[in-house]
Amino acid sequence: MADYQAPLRDMRFVLNEVFDAPALWASLPKVAEHVDPETADAILEEAGKISSGVLAPLNREGDEQGCKWNDGEVTSPDGFKEAYQTIVEGGWNGLGGNPDFGGMGMPKTLVAQFEEMMQGANMAFGLAPMLTAGACLALDAHGSDDLKEKYLPNMYSGVWSGAMDLTEPHAGTDLGIIRTKAEPNEDGSFNVTGTKIFITWGEHDMAENIIHLVLAKLPDAPKGPKGISLFLVPKFLVNDDGSLGERNSFSCGSIEKKMGIKGSATCVMNFDGAKGWLVGEENKGLAAMFTMMNYERLGVGIQGIGAAEASLQSAREYALDRIQSRAPTGAQQPEKAADPILVHPDVRRMLLTMKGYVEGGRAFSTYVAQWLDISKYAEDDGRRKHAEGMVALLTPVAKAFLTDRGLDACIMGQQVFGGHGFIREWGQEQLVRDCRITQIYEGTNGIQALDLMGRKVVGTQGKLYELFAQDVANFLEENSGDEHLRPFLEPLAAAVERLDDVTEHVIKQAGDNPNAIGAASVDYLDLFGLTALGYMWAKIAKAAAPQAEADTSGFYSGKMKTARFYYDRLLPKTVSLAEGIRSGSDSMMALTAEEF
Repeated sequence: MADYQAPLRDMRFVLNEVFDAPALWASLPKVAEHVDPETADAILEEAGKISSGVLAPLNREGDEQGCKWNDGEVTSPDGFKEAYQTIVEGGWNGLGGNPDFGGMGMPKTLVAQFEEMMQGANMAFGLAPMLTAGACLALDAHGSDDLKEKYLPNMYSGVWSGAMDLTEPHAGTDLGIIRTKAEPNEDGSFNVTGTKIFITWGEHDMAENIIHLVLAKLPDAPKGPKGISLFLVPKFLVNDDGSLGERNSFSCGSIEKKMGIKGSATCVMNFDGAKGWLVGEENKGLAAMFTMMNYERLGVGIQGIGAAEASLQSAREYALDRIQSRAPTGAQQPEKAADPILVHPDVRRMLLTMKGYVEGGRAFSTYVAQWLDISKYAEDDGRRKHAEGMVALLTPVAKAFLTDRGLDACIMGQQVFGGHGFIREWGQEQLVRDCRITQIYEGTNGIQALDLMGRKVVGTQGKLYELFAQDVANFLEENSGDEHLRPFLEPLAAAVERLDDVTEHVIKQAGDNPNAIGAASVDYLDLFGLTALGYMWAKIAKAAAPQAEADTSGFYSGKMKTARFYYDRLLPKTVSLAEGIRSGSDSMMALTAEEF
């Protein structure tokens, strides 16, 4: 198996040449205070060293050893605690955090690259900083000044970690039926009682304290999701002077035995009158949580890219080294008993498909991160509102499409290895197992598709969709005279027109047919994702084309050829998806329960 290497060259290309991120940062005064091209490059370089040199070597052992539970205490795999200290010492937990409380204030466009490296190197470990960053986002946006001053500095530093407690045994997607209760105390705190499951890194030995953000209901709360509040519940209570006090009244009842990400602890947390403090307003907990969700759902999509990149690196090395049979056009290496399997069209199909999704997906995640930065930091209200709409529309696509294609890429990488891909020592089967969860947590991909189709498209009568369609239209118009892009502009325009037509079709159908949204949603998200990556590959081609002819490294010419493959072999999938969506819901809903 190839040793994971952070794809720094490609990340710099996406940031600097495809999106001109330094110009974006310079246009956002609050970002420009903290980052410039030199700082960003130094961060990427150091992140690459940590990911490749510290985290990746622990990935297989972490999977084989797993976490251990003993009487409520969880021990992380060997080496994880030391690796976490490396993250702490470098300030990586606070990379995107609020500088007022000790964060570094870096933009999401840059943070996203670090997240991909960390997740590609060691997804199980990477979940710990990821969850802490998410908890910090929610706390920074909605917590009181007292809570932020008391907790954020140590969370940004990594001395304390964070966890998000949403799911209960009977309540996953439907959080409105949670049973965890919060009873008010005279001192302004609350006693939180209930059980939460699937809590990633809810208990461990890597940080001094773990700060849980817990969804619960007040005694007089309205029924359903409008009655959910958010509470900060620390593992150890924090004294007024900032020191740690007594252990709070909750514990880890067990950790799950699971398919993948075995190096992380997935915990059952039992709260027994644990002391907590309200974050944000009463009964507005879901709104506070969704501040974090947009970032975290993109983060999960980035996990898909990271796993796919790791799979691509290993499969590429194997395809160059493994010799089997001769090329269809004749022996390519006659001095050897056979040719490398890279000569075979089907192996190339798999590797190019992986490249198309990985490199296009990296550009798409950066594109979404760009809108997140504008929505958070832009000083112009119109610019900020426009970005917020783009974020709302694109987030479910980033989460679901990138993780679906991420698993596809991990499976294709395994297939390149043949029988060796099924064997433990090559690492490919772990990537398949680890990547599988990304389609499930932070809202299953089916739920993401319903969110996109139902709330973001039909629910706004296409107004959010029009923001994206107009962005692509602007690109097409601005580049209509570029001869280098001529092979891409017409197919991209056709794909967007197809997406336009299907969008209008489902909006009309939904008015009369309650099943129309659900029947179309998953195929629609795939259609949207393929078109969006087509847009990204057109942007990549625009950046690469001027240097491709004189390129001796193969970097830019390789981009152009991969773009051509994407347009020839992957973008046409939008045709069949559109036809399936137009067929409606009748055949899907026709069977009775007995007929299944």
